[in-house]
Amino acid sequence: MSDVIQGIRLRRTVVAALTGGAVLATGALTTTPAQAIAPAPAALAPARAAAAPSIVARGGFLMDNANGGSLYTKAADTKRATGSTTKIMTARVVLSQPKLNLDAKVTIQMAYSDYIVSKNASSARLIVGDRVTVRQLLYGLMLPSGCDAAYALADRFGTGRTRAARVKSFIGRMNSTAKSLGMKNTRFDSFDGIGNGKNHSTPRDLTKLASSAMKSSTFRTIVKTRKYTARTITKKGGTRTMAPWTNTNTLLGSYSGAIGVKTGSGPEAKYCLVFAATRKGRTVIGTVLTSSSSAQRAKDATKLMNHGFARPS
Repeated sequence: MSDVIQGIRLRRTVVAALTGGAVLATGALTTTPAQAIAPAPAALAPARAAAAPSIVARGGFLMDNANGGSLYTKAADTKRATGSTTKIMTARVVLSQPKLNLDAKVTIQMAYSDYIVSKNASSARLIVGDRVTVRQLLYGLMLPSGCDAAYALADRFGTGRTRAARVKSFIGRMNSTAKSLGMKNTRFDSFDGIGNGKNHSTPRDLTKLASSAMKSSTFRTIVKTRKYTARTITKKGGTRTMAPWTNTNTLLGSYSGAIGVKTGSGPEAKYCLVFAATRKGRTVIGTVLTSSSSAQRAKDATKLMNHGFARPS
């Protein structure tokens, strides 16, 4: 009896083994039930989102330009001095003029030259008496960050009987535009960022501004230009070829896909940068405020853009 039972057990074992082999051979089952419910290997698990980068700048913000979605924030709504990133709004106000003639000429006044000397301000090196087009002034504003170009534009597009009145009205339009764009934590008291203690914005607000300004094809063309040579009309009617203006935004040409936007600096602002880049049809725009050096602001911006492009859209 025991031999029979043992024989039965042996045949069952052989059958089970053969059955298992047949199933494996046909591909109907490739794992045992225990293996089927085991957790997926780590290599097959969904990738975790990249950790937010650490930047030196005291404030930063990055957004997906297509939908306005936030990709990074650091004190994004804290008011800070903006330096020459203010000039984005100067350009934005000029480009919003109805029936704007970019080839209209503006005569450079001694007041513009005196201003940059008195403020020790960045300059487009405009020559008093020269006639310069509005388009050229915009390049002089955004590439070498010319405060003389900013003054000329504010004087030309402000309203009033005196230069002071025209400048005041132009700054008023900068502030009304900021309000219309929802820049709730922004206030301008200058056309170039050399303020009187009341010129401030935030990383989020400046990014909103840049996104709006980039809707202008003229603005986009200007801020992605690395060098520009202006040919102005002299007081005697001749042509003057200016020394080339070089864009202060070092990301152009060094960061793949960089398309703008504007640098800024100052005793209180330290080093600032509003930046944008496009890769594979996706554009990210952001701002870093109060970084420690011109090189560091570029490093901060690079970290944020790399982070943004690594995140799903």
